[in-house]
Amino acid sequence: MYTIKKLHNYPELAEKAALWFSQKWRVPYEMYLESINACLLGEKQVPQWYVVLHEGEIIAGLGAIENDFHNRTDLTPNVCGVYVEDAYRKQGIAGLMLNSVCEDYAVMGISTLYLLTGHDSFYERYDWEFYCMVQGDGEAEMSRMYRHQQ
Repeated sequence: MYTIKKLHNYPELAEKAALWFSQKWRVPYEMYLESINACLLGEKQVPQWYVVLHEGEIIAGLGAIENDFHNRTDLTPNVCGVYVEDAYRKQGIAGLMLNSVCEDYAVMGISTLYLLTGHDSFYERYDWEFYCMVQGDGEAEMSRMYRHQQ
C-alpha cells in the first residue's frame, strides 16, 4: 500500500517535489517551488501538492492549482501534474491520489474540481466526467476538461 504525502504537512519534501514535477512536465523548477511554498504557508485552499513515496523516492504526484494554463478561469480549482512513474503504473496509485485530493477539498468545502487533459477515457475510471473543451495557453487544439463533484 502506498501513502500519499500532502506537502503542506511535509515541508522537507518541497524542493525534491518541485524538481520531480519540473522534470516530468518540463515546467521550470522555480514555478513549482513557488506554488509548493504557497501551499506550505497554508493561507489558502489553493494550491495543494501531493506526492507518493517508495523507499524515499517520489514515484507519483499531483497538485491542485487555480488554473492549469487554459482560458476558462471560471473553472477552478484544477487538479494538475498527475503523474505516476512507469514502473508503478496500473497499481491504482493515480486513483488513490485523485480520490485523496477530492476528499481533501470536500473537507475544505469545495465539492467540484476540474482537470485539463488530453486523455479521453482514463479519468472516467475514477468518477470524473467530461465537462467541456477548453483552449490551453499556447496550444493550437482544444483540450478536454473534466469535472469531479462530491
